[in-house]
Amino acid sequence: MNYLLFLRQYKVVAVIAMVLLLASCSGSSLDSDTNQPTPDVLVNAGTNKSVNEQSTVVLNATAQGTTDTLTYSWSASPALTITHEDANSPAATFIAPSATEILTYVLTLVVTDENGNQGSDTVEYQINPVNETPSALIEVINSDTNGSYPAGIEITLDGSASSDVDPADSLDPIAAWRWQQTAGTDVLDNVSLDGDSIAFVTPILDDANALSFELTVTDQEGAQDTASITLQVLSASQTQPLVDAGVDHQVFSGEIILLTGEASTSIPAGLPLLFDWLNDSELVPVINNRSAEKTYAIAPLVTQTELVTFTLMVTDAYGNEVEDSINVRIKPLPISNMNDTGVTLQASLTQNGTQHQSAFPGQDGQRGQDIISENGLLEKAGRGEQGFDFTKLDAIGDEQDDTSQDWSCVRDNTTGLVWEVKTDDSELHGAEHSFSWYQEDLNGGYEGTQGSLSLTCDNDQCDTESFVAAVNQAGLCNFYDWRLPTHNELLSLVHYGNVTGTKIDLNYFPYTDDFVTSPLWYWTSQPSADGVSDDASQTAWAIDFSTGNDNFLNKSTLGKVRLVRGGR
Repeated sequence: MNYLLFLRQYKVVAVIAMVLLLASCSGSSLDSDTNQPTPDVLVNAGTNKSVNEQSTVVLNATAQGTTDTLTYSWSASPALTITHEDANSPAATFIAPSATEILTYVLTLVVTDENGNQGSDTVEYQINPVNETPSALIEVINSDTNGSYPAGIEITLDGSASSDVDPADSLDPIAAWRWQQTAGTDVLDNVSLDGDSIAFVTPILDDANALSFELTVTDQEGAQDTASITLQVLSASQTQPLVDAGVDHQVFSGEIILLTGEASTSIPAGLPLLFDWLNDSELVPVINNRSAEKTYAIAPLVTQTELVTFTLMVTDAYGNEVEDSINVRIKPLPISNMNDTGVTLQASLTQNGTQHQSAFPGQDGQRGQDIISENGLLEKAGRGEQGFDFTKLDAIGDEQDDTSQDWSCVRDNTTGLVWEVKTDDSELHGAEHSFSWYQEDLNGGYEGTQGSLSLTCDNDQCDTESFVAAVNQAGLCNFYDWRLPTHNELLSLVHYGNVTGTKIDLNYFPYTDDFVTSPLWYWTSQPSADGVSDDASQTAWAIDFSTGNDNFLNKSTLGKVRLVRGGR
């Protein structure tokens, strides 16, 4: 071989070997200008992107380390909620936040291999604001189903239901409202146009009129939407009165049927209104005053439940006729085991009287046995004021219908109870006698106070138990089972309809108001839970027949007694 040729080849090989050696020692490419070693974990977080607000962004990346299993960790600046379900996978998502201007978020991905080596990379996401147009909506609060509106009434247009699907502030999605009238007679003078609603009165005109309005809403990001509405307003002569005949209800035969109608018109020239009450029943209930707005009828006698319809016809000055009806269910007279109160008066705000008060329905004087009796439909076995039904009994217990004859007892035909009648003398049943409360049984733990000879009574002890024994021994009206009445039994005799004087029918229970002054306490058989001492009741219930009130009295108090027997 030529020596010179060999020498050249040797130098070329040596140079190449030196270059390769230098490259191997540096750990970098030939064109690297740094001495840093290549990282053990290489990470690529992806390319920078631009996305819209509220969109779902999918993150994905690539990485290579010294082991096959890698752990991925995403973070963001500013902070974002990143959903990363599998730490061994780079895949993750986040929801782009709402934005009113362009926002930039830097996301960092740190990857760790099983040898503890780490690598990282960053990626930028630009969040672009996307504003959806708001939706304007107009609602008519007092809307009419046929699409037309009377003249002279207040109308409210409500825009508060306007909405924005992508609000910057969910609590305040609409930044501004603006109303304007676009057609028809001006009704918005002195009306604020910048609220979520407007209210105005429809014009009263000789001709029908169309009113048109627009509502423009602006969201928090400046986008706008407009809604419009047109209302057809009737002329003055076309506007009908409003009529309400009242509410359906039920009554018994003889009670008051309340006809509490109401009618009005928004047109002054439509006055006066004329009223006419009608009914379509063959029973023909008598209406007190057909031409009154509020009146009443007396429920007729029925043997089975009947349904009666009453119609209120209203006519205005233009000749418009409008009607409304109520249904009244009339039921047969009930069989009652309880007395009514005796009250037939009706009250207004200022006075009591016999005149019917339609404006104040549901009073005691409009319902029950008392008003049925006053209307002449209550059948009685005997007699008595208002709804009370009494029969007099003579000394041997026979019925005594002759009012000129004496009587010793009274049978209440409603409750079935038989009552003692007081006399105006000093004998056993004298009205002036008073008694302390004493009862050996059912006494609440304390018998009470036995009487003494100093008390004003005809028997030895002058207490309630001694008096009961004396009356039973004498056999009043041929009965021997007399007793003190219970609270409810004695209360059944109270006649609250007696506005002045004793609260009892004196035609059957005379001398109740003699020899005494108010209060006029009569004992019941029931001890009271009030006034207990050492678990023993020191008091008993009594009823004051001068006022109709009840109260508990100390058992040593002197009170009157009216004995009772029987009952249903």
